[in-house]
Amino acid sequence: MNSKVIILLVVCIAMVVAAGCTGLPAGIIDTSSSSQDISNGRLQSESKMADTGSAAPLPLPTSTPVQSGSGTSAIETKIIKTASLTIEVKDVPGSVEVLKNLATREGGYISSTNIQNNYNNRLTGSVILRVPAAEFENTLTGVKAIGTVKSVSTQGQDVTEEYVDLQAQKTSYQNQLAQYNEIMKKAVKVDDVITVQQQIDRVQTELNRLEGRLKYLDSRIDLSTITVNLQEPEPVGGETGHNFVSTINEGISGFFGMIDAVIIIFFTLLPLIIIGGAGYGIYRWRKSRKVADLPEVPERK
Repeated sequence: MNSKVIILLVVCIAMVVAAGCTGLPAGIIDTSSSSQDISNGRLQSESKMADTGSAAPLPLPTSTPVQSGSGTSAIETKIIKTASLTIEVKDVPGSVEVLKNLATREGGYISSTNIQNNYNNRLTGSVILRVPAAEFENTLTGVKAIGTVKSVSTQGQDVTEEYVDLQAQKTSYQNQLAQYNEIMKKAVKVDDVITVQQQIDRVQTELNRLEGRLKYLDSRIDLSTITVNLQEPEPVGGETGHNFVSTINEGISGFFGMIDAVIIIFFTLLPLIIIGGAGYGIYRWRKSRKVADLPEVPERK
């Protein structure tokens, strides 16, 4: 009986120990030794390749897939705001100065100005304002107040999707560049160095292009663009008063125009004149021949 009890106790202890081992959480298993062995094996393999001059290429990183759709809900909406107005003002140069002061007051600046005198001595101008997006509506209201608005249009271009895509691509290229730089530190053979450097140049070029595009979008998003076309009112009844100098100029212009017309007509009819002159010469020559061939009539005594 005692031996049976002892055997039963041993079996119970074995079952408890087995249950305790299988119930251990996976997180307490020590994997540091296996990871270290793998890392050491990889380093030994790379060292062996460098020592033996093997032609096997260095491992190159692949492009990280870009998932532009993930997390877009947390991204701030990117809107490019623009407006175009045509305003009738009494003084175009003075209105340009008013717009300059308005842009400066709202924290922006004047991108370009252009004033010209058209054919009927009416001044026209064009002014492009760049103002912070937060002050877009206030600036637009101030622009409308300088004169009579003839036309106005506003646009809002949503570039959020493009902006997120560019940011994701930029992160991917930055990761690739960091990996290539690490590989370059381990490269020994000349062929490997050249190959890795070519990849670094390619990735750096794409990264510069993306950063340039992002800077352009940031500039358009942060600073809205307002284009203002200025024009003076048309005088009632057209030009007033008599301009003697203009009359003389128009007379001189008509005189030279008539001379030009005569010259054009002359050279247009020149072939007919030549043919007609030649025909008339032949006619006179034949007529003179006939007169010479006639018998002389004796004179009567």
